[in-house]
Amino acid sequence: MYAWIWRRLPFGLVGRLVGSTLLVAATVALLWYVVFPWAEPLLPFDDVQVTQEDGGAPGGVDSGDDSSVGGDPAAEDDHSVPYDTDQNNTPPPSPNR
Repeated sequence: MYAWIWRRLPFGLVGRLVGSTLLVAATVALLWYVVFPWAEPLLPFDDVQVTQEDGGAPGGVDSGDDSSVGGDPAAEDDHSVPYDTDQNNTPPPSPNR
């Protein structure tokens, strides 16, 4: 198809380059201003639903109700990091690297 279009464009190489540039620009403009605005309401990109599992407390802050935790202090520590974040405990790189 592209070879057929290239052969049909007039005015030699310069005309073919200008013509193909205009065809690409017209295709992009048609998509940008006609096809995409038509298709936007059909696509669910704006239909975002966020749910909260912590009973609606903002930021996951404990609202004082321990019924979901069950009084278990270990359950409150679900988001703890299993390593020290205050200092770097990794060994230094070896000299041959």
